[in-house]
Amino acid sequence: MLCTIAIGSEDLQSKIPAMPAAVTDNAVVTLRNGLDVYSLMGIGPKRTWDDVTSQVYILHIASAKWSAGPRVPGVGGRLGASAVSAKEKIYVFGGFLLDSKGNRFTAGDVNMFLPRDQKWYRGADIPIPVDSAVIGVNHDRYVYLVGGRSKNGPVNNVQVYDIQKNTWGEATPFPGTPVYGHAGGLGDDTIVFVDGAKKNTGDSGPPYVPSDDCWIGRIDKKNPNKIEWKKLPPHPGRARFGIVAGAREKDRQILFSGGSPSVHDFKGLDWQGKPVEFSRVTFSYDVRANRWDLVTDENEDAHSDSRGIVSTPIGHLVVGGLNREASVSSRVEIVPRY
Repeated sequence: MLCTIAIGSEDLQSKIPAMPAAVTDNAVVTLRNGLDVYSLMGIGPKRTWDDVTSQVYILHIASAKWSAGPRVPGVGGRLGASAVSAKEKIYVFGGFLLDSKGNRFTAGDVNMFLPRDQKWYRGADIPIPVDSAVIGVNHDRYVYLVGGRSKNGPVNNVQVYDIQKNTWGEATPFPGTPVYGHAGGLGDDTIVFVDGAKKNTGDSGPPYVPSDDCWIGRIDKKNPNKIEWKKLPPHPGRARFGIVAGAREKDRQILFSGGSPSVHDFKGLDWQGKPVEFSRVTFSYDVRANRWDLVTDENEDAHSDSRGIVSTPIGHLVVGGLNREASVSSRVEIVPRY
């Protein structure tokens, strides 16, 4: 029998039930001030095209129980989608589909979920469809989709969705090399993201190699499409791809955890088909103090590829993803605190 998660308990981790099914490359978001945690889509333990799901699972923090929500609509389940919550609704952007031959198809649809109605509605399509992008919402209105992988490869576009008008705009692109699989978040009118995969411009080797660029973008308070970008110094740790990240808005910080030094696929394999190792490092960027802070370099539950650290009353959570054995996980992990 599942027990209630008592906020303030010394052993919260043991009280959090695992998801009903293991999934990775899933989008993760919260509603009701973090009391409901949503895992949306992704791929299961078989890691085959027919194991990609459109399923929605909801963890209710107060009762420590999971329930199933209405599936994300569309032609099929997706990996690498991005999601945010705003105005007590969930917005899901892009991602990619797989077919039986292993071909990848980038999705450009936007889907909005209203929990009051328990229904999904369609928004305006993404101008440049992408997966594996960094996402954040500003002033509960403007959603920023930063970089990501299009059908032609990584982009450095910053696409801005106006929730109120259901329209798209184009913000100042980041000046660095286009990337996907990078990690970051948005808080206090500021976007911070790190690393990712960039095209290999060499004559041999893998098609994509890790990027070590870190960027900060300050959003103009009068013009949501104007961003002042600046390069940041290197962050703590060696991970470069698949880091799990999210904004700690109350603390004006962006939190980063796990990932791997190597570019890998959704199976946790590098371009040669070898399993990658995942980082035990958790770090953050303090937006107000303008500095990196090391949280821990001894996180026992190394992880990757869950698409979003989310804030809840019991702490910041990573939901699913790949664990340190590169297995698809159903675990819900509390990210280490300072």
